[in-house]
Amino acid sequence: MTTYTPPKVWTWDAESGGRFANINRPIAGPTHDKDLQVGEHPLQLYSLATPNGVKVTVMLEELLAAGHDAEYDAWLINIQEGDQFGSGFVGVNPNSKIPALMDHGTGSRVFESGAILLYLAEKFGAFLPEDGVARTEALNWLFWLQGSAPYLGGGFGHFYAYAPEKFEYPINRFAMETKRQLDVLDRQLADNEYISGDTYTIADMAIAPWYGTLMQGTIYDEAATFLDAQSYKNVARWTDLVTERPAYKRGKMVNRAWGEESGQLRERHDTSDFETRTWDKIKPVKENSADE
Repeated sequence: MTTYTPPKVWTWDAESGGRFANINRPIAGPTHDKDLQVGEHPLQLYSLATPNGVKVTVMLEELLAAGHDAEYDAWLINIQEGDQFGSGFVGVNPNSKIPALMDHGTGSRVFESGAILLYLAEKFGAFLPEDGVARTEALNWLFWLQGSAPYLGGGFGHFYAYAPEKFEYPINRFAMETKRQLDVLDRQLADNEYISGDTYTIADMAIAPWYGTLMQGTIYDEAATFLDAQSYKNVARWTDLVTERPAYKRGKMVNRAWGEESGQLRERHDTSDFETRTWDKIKPVKENSADE
């Protein structure tokens, strides 16, 4: 077994980042000038259909389904191609992470997925209880997700699925933590229909794209089997309940840069796009393809 001894002062090796070496760097700021596209609606979303991106598109589709005037334009930010380092995007999110939202109706920029969910819930008065106790409980779980998901994605997911080499210690460390988190959810859902009680809220929208997707076995290779995910019966029941919602299904389709062409939207500018502008109907420009 090779033992790594950290140097006295760390220096960046651009070749040591594995699968994501081309987009990770130890500094902030833009790498190139590129203005963001702006559509006709006040709400302009710049995102990619990762779990963090799906949170927000699900929320927007749920708002529309509930009758709110929440029409939006969704523009693809392809993180594999470095779109997040364009000057326009950095102007909306100085942290260069998706998703980012511009509300041109108020002049507000909103970054961090949890902040976007909270912003939209408060803007439209939806999916966040008004009652103090229920509201606090929903926010408890929203912020639980924001703190927990990095252990699932950046911890377990990275070392189990993406790291250039497999190492037992970090995989065991983050597998243990991910299973502990699943147990937290399973115990909470034993007595609650939804995460924070009997009402579907932004907490469910935040957690389902991460832990629900893990339960369904669609992220991190064979992670669901490795973690024995289906043994968490209450999480499995809740996953089916949330992910079968029509608005959730639509939200998962938006800002897709990979996967099956049928039923995937690279951009979204109108509700009719789900019927007329999926990848199988309008092929993306070749040089912008994420699969090259």
